[in-house]
Amino acid sequence: MTKPIVIDLPHKLGAAEAKRRIGSGIGRLKDHIPSGSAHVESGWDGDRMNLRVQAMGQEVTGHLDVRETVVHVELTLPAILSLFAGQVEGLLRSRGTELLEDRRRG
Repeated sequence: MTKPIVIDLPHKLGAAEAKRRIGSGIGRLKDHIPSGSAHVESGWDGDRMNLRVQAMGQEVTGHLDVRETVVHVELTLPAILSLFAGQVEGLLRSRGTELLEDRRRG
């Protein structure tokens, strides 16, 4: 078992809107996986989304805890994919921040 990737994504949306955006955006996760046969399973348990991604014979598991001002992400990569942990973390940070960006104009 490898050390999980742990990320906190701050936001100003409130928990309900952050949860809605994550729920509507999770379907696009497959677009970022370099395998045409990726399988993504997700489900909510309160304010926690449990996640399992299978692709290329590997499985990534994790969860996202949605809070009022932060989304806490924990993902566990299989040993072979841990070589790419930095790239995965960078992608999660950039795409997650983009998804949770407050688009209201002041």
